[in-house]
Amino acid sequence: MTVYNVGVLVGSLSEKSINRKLFRALSRLAPAAELSLTEIPIRDLPLYNYDFDEDYPEVGTALKRSIEAADGVIIVTPEYNRSMPAGVKNALDWASRPWGTNSFDGKPAAVIGTSPGSIGTAVAQQHVRGVLSFLAAPTLAQPEGYLQDRPGLITEDGEITDDGTREFLVSWLGAFHAHIQKALLPAEQLLASVS
Repeated sequence: MTVYNVGVLVGSLSEKSINRKLFRALSRLAPAAELSLTEIPIRDLPLYNYDFDEDYPEVGTALKRSIEAADGVIIVTPEYNRSMPAGVKNALDWASRPWGTNSFDGKPAAVIGTSPGSIGTAVAQQHVRGVLSFLAAPTLAQPEGYLQDRPGLITEDGEITDDGTREFLVSWLGAFHAHIQKALLPAEQLLASVS
């Protein structure tokens, strides 16, 4: 069985972020024979503007190379003011530029997040999905991953203390594994599978 290398963008820049804990949990729960999760850092990216396109900085090039080298990408996003954090949008902009060098083109993607609120980053995720759609990244539609955080749900090292949440995340990772497989199928196999 193929082990897919998955790059993960953690949308919060805080080391204490509950979404960083969610990333650690996903890393622990990912079946080693199927998925290997590695963070793609976004903290050091300057705010994107097209003046950089003439002489792309190494930090932007490293982001692009990491996304291109991954078999799939997960974006773990908080929700700030009913949208994605600026760091997520900035990373998406860097990865898709200069024009004609979109690193997300055809890259299987998924979005998940946690927040103290009951909608668990749902609005932010819809905004991220809209951008990923424009970037031609086939994005996992179901199951959606909106988690309401509560004290002790995820430990600092990423252990999930609730059986139902753990089972859901394992199922979500399984769905993403299947999504990557489908997205990476050669066109001939894909056509044969729907015939």
